[in-house]
Order: sequence, then C-alpha cells, then structure tokens
Amino acid sequence: MEITAENVRILREKTGAGMMDCKKALAETNGDMEKAIDYLRKKGAATAEKRADRATNQGLVEAYIHAGGRIGSMVEVNCETDFVAKTNDFKMLTKEIAMQVAAMNPLYISKEDVTKETIEHELEIYRTQARNEKKPEQVVERIATGKMDKYYQEFCLSEQTYIKDSGKMIKDLILEMMAKTGEKITIRRFKRFHLGESA
Repeated sequence: MEITAENVRILREKTGAGMMDCKKALAETNGDMEKAIDYLRKKGAATAEKRADRATNQGLVEAYIHAGGRIGSMVEVNCETDFVAKTNDFKMLTKEIAMQVAAMNPLYISKEDVTKETIEHELEIYRTQARNEKKPEQVVERIATGKMDKYYQEFCLSEQTYIKDSGKMIKDLILEMMAKTGEKITIRRFKRFHLGESA
C-alpha cells in the first residue's frame, strides 16, 4: 500500500513522532493507522527504557484551578533539558497532567509508589470478598489480582485513563512525549486541593 504524505502528517499529529519514524511505522504496518500508532508507542516505550537512568532535573511546576475555584492541583513534571521544558508541547503536557490530578484525585504517581502493606491489605479485602461470594478457592487469587489492577487504574496517576481520551493512559502521554523529545520525562510530585478539606 502506498504511504501518502497526508497519512504521515495525520500519524505525526496523533503521536508527535518524527516524520521518518511515522513513515517507517506506516510501511511496517501496511498503512494501518491504529497499528502504526501501536508500533510507535512500543518503539517509544523501548527508547524510554534506554533512557531510564538519565537524570531529569529540569521541567515545570504547573497549576490548574477548576472553574469556580473549588478544586485545584499542582504538579511537577521533569525532563532532561531546559530547552524541552520551554516547548509548548511540554507545557501542554504538564497542564494536562495537572488537569487530570484535579479531575481524578490520584493517591500515587505509579504502581511502584503503593506500599507493600497497602497492596497486601487490599488483596486481603478482595480475597475475603471473593470467598464471601462463595467463589472457588482456585479463582480467589485471580479475582483479587484483577481487582488490584483496577485499584492501580483508579489511584495511580500514571495508570489512570486520560480524561480526554479513554484509549490512553497518563503513562502513554509521557511515553509519547519521550518519543517526541528524545528525553526522559517523569512526574515528580503532585498535590490536589479541594476547598474546605483538611490538609
């Protein structure tokens, strides 16, 4: 199938990847746009792993105040260079993450931040629920693990479904930006504020 300039342009807009990467992705997937996006995301993830040990001490602190001023959030997102931190794409990413925090109220940045005690506590609750529902013992652990995955998706920022695109998680936005910039990007910390709540 012929790879048109228009298809390359559309794929670039969807993924933020470079022109040659988009062309190659479309060639590798016979012009299938969805498969090409997956191809680039996997490539982004692969390149991200190579960058895992690089330092991120540049970036931005971004605030978001929801209409009406009752809910707000602040996030710190880090990258490797001041150059990337000043780009509109990076600024937009930090804004989107701040908005996500305000809307979805995560408790952790990633699965790795959930304590072993919390995981064991939650798993025990899920096991008990399954047993109370008279589930066979051989499936109890599977049910508990499945519910734990849902817990991560609800309370871990990077695992949450992106509020503006249910086909993506927050970690996908980070990977796409890493693929686009060639830099390691991390969410360092966040805080959500709700009017009247105790600190």
